[in-house]
Amino acid sequence: MARNPPASSANSTLNLRPAQGPRRFDNGATMPMIDLDKMDELRAEWIDRFVVVREDRPELTRFASRVGRVVTVNYSGKAIVDFADGAWYDIPASAEHLTILTDDDPRKAKYDAKANSAQPHPTRQA
Repeated sequence: MARNPPASSANSTLNLRPAQGPRRFDNGATMPMIDLDKMDELRAEWIDRFVVVREDRPELTRFASRVGRVVTVNYSGKAIVDFADGAWYDIPASAEHLTILTDDDPRKAKYDAKANSAQPHPTRQA
């Protein structure tokens, strides 16, 4: 038999008021507000750009010498990067972690758009 929660507890857990500042949790932690203007700037700067990771970042060495394409930027400020290997990786969208390739950079030829799953209509795999 399904139980319906009392109306008072349902309202207390949903908190349907508009955001007025950082969200506070019961343990005292806060979650910062998303700056939508900053998100628009990040997306304009990074989406559909070819990038390489900074090789001086030890946590990114597995992507060294690989060219990726930024698919989008999420609300955490991370670039979702496709390295044409069938997976997408979230890497902070900043010059400290990624380098945008210029239009005439010969490394852009390393990126094979057909080798990944980020296509509008991917070709069928055998």
